[in-house]
Amino acid sequence: MTSQHIATHREKAEIHTGESLCKQKSLELLEEIHLPMGLLPLDDIVEVGYNRTTGFVWLKQKKRKNHRFLKIGRQVSYDTEVTAFVENRRMRRLTGVKTKELLIWVSISDIYVDEKDLEKITFGNPTGISRTFPVSAFELEEDKNSILLMRLIHVMSVFLCHDCFSLTSDVVGLD
Repeated sequence: MTSQHIATHREKAEIHTGESLCKQKSLELLEEIHLPMGLLPLDDIVEVGYNRTTGFVWLKQKKRKNHRFLKIGRQVSYDTEVTAFVENRRMRRLTGVKTKELLIWVSISDIYVDEKDLEKITFGNPTGISRTFPVSAFELEEDKNSILLMRLIHVMSVFLCHDCFSLTSDVVGLD
């Protein structure tokens, strides 16, 4: 069914392919509709499409991705095709996204940030049940390798600055 929706909205859509461009476009979309940048932590995205006339968006990735949002302790599964109709602060008629509640996977069909409380984001399922969380739980998570690299650079700069100070002290005669 999802592929049929994509085919229907493809004609007047902006379509992007290529992993890095698709990642960039997915982040730009979230920014444009004022949703947290970490809401779609997808990898290996092969296509992103956005039909601005209808508001229909799709993201295709090579394989399903499971992601744990650490700040709220929730496991979320993103299928190979994720689709939604988007508008300001909202994704509706969402497909391809599920969250684990106790022992079962529950489809998410609606995501929105209420204009009256921009610090909260609400996720609804097709039965009308919803849960609200802090928006901050869905901010873009830094890549673990980037964090390690930044720590290494910090340690090296402290070490080098200490050596520079020692060299300067020797040259100036501060011993």
